Amino acid sequence: MFIGRITGSLIATQKVETMIGQKLLIVEPLRVNEKDQSNLLPTGRTFVVVDTVGAGEGEVVLCVQGSSARNTPATKQLPIDAAIIGIVDEVSLGSKAIFKSDE
Repeated sequence: MFIGRITGSLIATQKVETMIGQKLLIVEPLRVNEKDQSNLLPTGRTFVVVDTVGAGEGEVVLCVQGSSARNTPATKQLPIDAAIIGIVDEVSLGSKAIFKSDE
């Protein structure tokens, strides 16, 4: 699993039938700031993921890859290797919150 921020969306008008109606998003993985562990920093990489929870641009999400991405009722028949399985409310290291959602 990894956490990432949704940076955009992807539209593909031609795709396999099982992917019709699936929301595709662009996610940039985040990592803990190595210097002082005070916040989350972008990694500079991006992934295309299937959204299973109704996430939106700018939100921090929990993602899975590989066979784990196909182990949800909504994705078990899809040809995917990455999916959003949660929207992150807070990330804490020890007793210190380094990320809190605005909502």
